[in-house]
Amino acid sequence: MSAWPDLEGFLTTDPLDVDCDVVAAVLHVYVEQVLAGADVATTMPGVAAHLRVCSPCIDDYEGLLALLADEQA
Repeated sequence: MSAWPDLEGFLTTDPLDVDCDVVAAVLHVYVEQVLAGADVATTMPGVAAHLRVCSPCIDDYEGLLALLADEQA
């Protein structure tokens, strides 16, 4: 197993990408916008960029999305 893909991913980080702390602070708003059908790539581009690459934040997003989607149903 090579570390090159990880290094390449790090070096090509989207400049819009925010850090995990920012995502954690606004994830509930992001998920509410997703459920409302908003274009989150436009309204919250930094969070959208981060969620394309950060596995722990993606897990949090998917869990919160499932929870709120169930509550809406």
